[in-house]
Amino acid sequence: MVSGNRAVKRSIVSDSLKNGVKKQKKSENKKEVKQIETPSYGEESSNSDSESGKSDNDDDSESSDDSLDSVSESEEDELDELDDLDGDEGELNGDAAVEDDANEDEANEDDGDAEDSKPKQSSKEQHAEQKKLLEERKLQRKAGVEVQKIKFIWEKLRVKNPPLPKDIREKLCNDIWELSKDVIKDLVMKHDSSRVVQTLVKYSSKQRRDVIVSSLKGNYYQLATSSYGKYLLVKLLHYGSKESRDLILNELHGKLRKLMRHREGAYVVEDLYVLYATANQKKQMIREFWGAEYAVFKNAGDGKDIEEVAKESEEKKALITRNLIGTITASVDKGSTGFQILHAVMEEYIKICDDKQTHEFIELLHEQFAELVHTPEGSNVACTLIAKATAKERKMILKTLKAHAKSLITNEHGNLVLTTIFMTVDDTVLVSKSFVNEYSSTMHELIVDKFSRRPFLYLLNGLDPHFFSPITKKELLRYEEFSKETSKKPQEQRRLELLKAFGESFFECIINHPFESLGENIGSQFVGEVLLNEDIDTDKREKALNTIIESFNGKALSEDHLINKPFSARLLRTLIQGGRWNAKEKTVVKVKDSCLLGLNFTLKFINEIFEEGENENALKAWIKSPGSFVVIALFESIQNENCKEDTAKNFLKIIKNLKNFLAKEAEENGNKGAQLLIKLQK
Repeated sequence: MVSGNRAVKRSIVSDSLKNGVKKQKKSENKKEVKQIETPSYGEESSNSDSESGKSDNDDDSESSDDSLDSVSESEEDELDELDDLDGDEGELNGDAAVEDDANEDEANEDDGDAEDSKPKQSSKEQHAEQKKLLEERKLQRKAGVEVQKIKFIWEKLRVKNPPLPKDIREKLCNDIWELSKDVIKDLVMKHDSSRVVQTLVKYSSKQRRDVIVSSLKGNYYQLATSSYGKYLLVKLLHYGSKESRDLILNELHGKLRKLMRHREGAYVVEDLYVLYATANQKKQMIREFWGAEYAVFKNAGDGKDIEEVAKESEEKKALITRNLIGTITASVDKGSTGFQILHAVMEEYIKICDDKQTHEFIELLHEQFAELVHTPEGSNVACTLIAKATAKERKMILKTLKAHAKSLITNEHGNLVLTTIFMTVDDTVLVSKSFVNEYSSTMHELIVDKFSRRPFLYLLNGLDPHFFSPITKKELLRYEEFSKETSKKPQEQRRLELLKAFGESFFECIINHPFESLGENIGSQFVGEVLLNEDIDTDKREKALNTIIESFNGKALSEDHLINKPFSARLLRTLIQGGRWNAKEKTVVKVKDSCLLGLNFTLKFINEIFEEGENENALKAWIKSPGSFVVIALFESIQNENCKEDTAKNFLKIIKNLKNFLAKEAEENGNKGAQLLIKLQK
């Protein structure tokens, strides 16, 4: 009997627990349905809904907890008094519990039906209500009324098309200023009102800008790290006076390292360094990255550079290198490798780091190498690391740079990185595979660019002072000196191996794109260097020369004819003479082994350009044009070589028959070419 009663009691407790859980789930499901049927559009509505939902849930959870507690208490009482109860009483209690649960479920369903029967708002009405609430909240903010008035005027001021008349713009600026001058600090941290102050800075007078700068004193670090305030700070730097910039920089002094690690602040520091800081201020900014001592005290170190400070104490050197690499590593991890100020910090680091630190630095940067080459500091860092790298490290670097080959060679500083690669990397096969195919298809564009042609000029002539300034040459020789520990090949052997790989592309460029190459001064100059170079072993040289002659065919007096470009005549005279003119020795330094230049080129040119039957008229046209000096070069080439071929004899005969024409050109038009031809025939 006792065991039977115990089983009944346990059944009652179990059923009560299950019914309590079911009621709780049912209540939660009803609330979810209500939330779906009545969406929230505004911030305040969401908050009120969530608060009401929270209170309902709290009530349900409390009632559920109470019911569970009561069930567990009754269970304990009934188990304690088990001997006093019989089976019939247990059944009655169980029936009562089931009946109570059913009544409670019905009540909950009635409540849900009552809530569902309430009238619903349309989406448009809800949106209007939420918009109204939002506007009310904006007005309740600090300076909320002023902001609304200011924004209304600003909407008129910011119109760009059509541009506002100056007097209207000044009036609007004055109106905004009167409303905002006392609440500038409250405006600058919000995205909409910050734009108002930016416009005010742009169009205001110097005195008004200085007032804005002064009113924000003490808040510039906060501005620099604000998503919206940073734009105002950049505007103040751009439009502000020298005194304003000094004030901002002095306030940020000591905080630059922290800002460089901040997502927003890094951009402000970059603009400040690149665009607005003076040379002395840039030095001071970089010194902050040495460590806390130099960030707090501007005169720490007595103006010594980093190498001098490092020599004084190994302890200081270790501290500075640790601070520098810490900043660099953090910035690289955050994706700030392209910042010029960071490149300047890297430049400081490579001056004092040892070999082990250098190789660790290469490991850190090899995937971001392409982001270094666009600044002078970054280019110096890249060239130094390439020169000091091992063969394995250079392979990793080349793999990274290959994907950026075009931007590398066309960049003002990047082309020096490529030149350094040509000068220091022993694996010329790898260099050829990395870059020859990347440049072949656009070679005609690269040789007419003043930056991208320089690495190719190095392959043709080495560090020729005609193309490399003394400063640039000194820097490249310094990188070559660094590479002596890791590079084993002789410099000239490395250059000739690469020239052989690129030589075919040079001649294909001349053959396939003659007008693009010869139509620019530096392109014409480059073509001359290629044709005069004897180290390129190719069977395309003759075809390239024939292509050049064909390019000068046609009517010489037409505007688009190549001979009307002065540099074209210079190229032809060089090929006709068979070498470069040496200004010091006043003589032509002829190419030794080329049998296609000089007299051979002269005769072929005469045959192609001055055809039989048209030769006299063609010669007259060339003498009237800038090509008159080309005719002089042809005449001198034949006379100097004492050529007896029919082509040469006919040419000299025609020149002699044009004696009257030459005299008229020399006298009436002052044609210097005609004057020289007359002198040469005497």
